[in-house]
Amino acid sequence: MSLHEVTTEAGTIELNGVDIYFGEGKSRVRALDGIDLRVERGELVSVLGPSGCGKSTIIGAIAGFTPISGGDLRVDAQRVTAPGPDRGVVFQQHALFPWKTVLANVEFGLKMRGVSKRERRETAREILVHIGLGEFVDHFPHQLSGGMQQRVALARVLVNRPRVLLMDEPFCALDAQTRLQMQQMLLSLWDELHMTVVFVTHDVDEAVFLSDRVIVLTQRPARVKAEFAVTLPRPRTPAVLTSPEFTALKRQTLELLLEERKIVAA
Repeated sequence: MSLHEVTTEAGTIELNGVDIYFGEGKSRVRALDGIDLRVERGELVSVLGPSGCGKSTIIGAIAGFTPISGGDLRVDAQRVTAPGPDRGVVFQQHALFPWKTVLANVEFGLKMRGVSKRERRETAREILVHIGLGEFVDHFPHQLSGGMQQRVALARVLVNRPRVLLMDEPFCALDAQTRLQMQQMLLSLWDELHMTVVFVTHDVDEAVFLSDRVIVLTQRPARVKAEFAVTLPRPRTPAVLTSPEFTALKRQTLELLLEERKIVAA
């Protein structure tokens, strides 16, 4: 299987008036309040917002892990009711199987789907070579750096050919240099594989650097406060981080987030 076969046609995501509540009775908490959001095929969208506002809840809902309480949520016009291989999720914690090698971790999803041993290993090896881990297929997770572990976690998702890639603060635990390397690798894979990506982060620089569009949420219960296109040219390199255009977008985003902080303080 070629790397270019890893993803099928990228998915369109639609949230219309999505509400989510957690708990029952007096302890019931509203996490999302009528979220309207559309992500086009092949678009890379970042979601920003105050801590605890519901960013990860949106990821969980699109993935099918978190049932919605109201509204409508669809991927490629199909209502989301459960997890599926068309939607891959990369979390902050890589959650690799510590007793399995890198290769065994990456091929695990294909094994569960009944793919032959030869095919799944060839596919897993090709992806690992592509992301720079070809020499580490027989290593165990504890023998890898944090950045390398996250690469394995990403490869384990990509091997299932998802139309949608959901990323929940996947790089936040990495040091600055490794984080930038991972961001560049993600952009390269996204450009090559034409995935739809929803990327949750609390880092403004990361959101602006990666995205076609940035969504800013309010305090909980989360609503869409603002959204704007990132018109910086692609392909993007670290040089863009010091450009006047980047600085202006960063200032705009920070002002929106600070408004929410002032609302809470008041």
